Amino acid sequence: MFDLFSWQHILILLVVMLVVVGPKDLPRLMHMAGKWVAKARNMANEFRRSFDEMARQAELDELRKEIEDLKKNNPITDVAYTISEVGAVMSATASLEAEHTPQEAPAPAEATIEPRSGELAVTDTAAPEPVTVPVKEPVKETSAS
Repeated sequence: MFDLFSWQHILILLVVMLVVVGPKDLPRLMHMAGKWVAKARNMANEFRRSFDEMARQAELDELRKEIEDLKKNNPITDVAYTISEVGAVMSATASLEAEHTPQEAPAPAEATIEPRSGELAVTDTAAPEPVTVPVKEPVKETSAS
């Protein structure tokens, strides 16, 4: 606080004030100076608090705006909506296929496996027949000499 003055300077100022003002009015003058300093400090603290409050309010407004933007452009809800649309389309497709395919005898209960959501049911469980490929014999080179 007293970076501007050293103790010697302050002592000289007190002596000059004692001589100029007088010992009778010096306590009243110091009391008045103390009140002015207290008012100045209170005003500075109030200004600092109001400035901090404005900064905090601006930061809160910015955070609210970011939250609203995230709510509008939430990728998770977009993915969930897309998944529900795909599920609805797949169930509609499966029901249409079920209507247009001939009814077969149901398989035994222990062999029936329900497909998980998003998977297609396999209708033909027979193993494919092995394919035979004819093998050519290697051609031997003959020399005409």
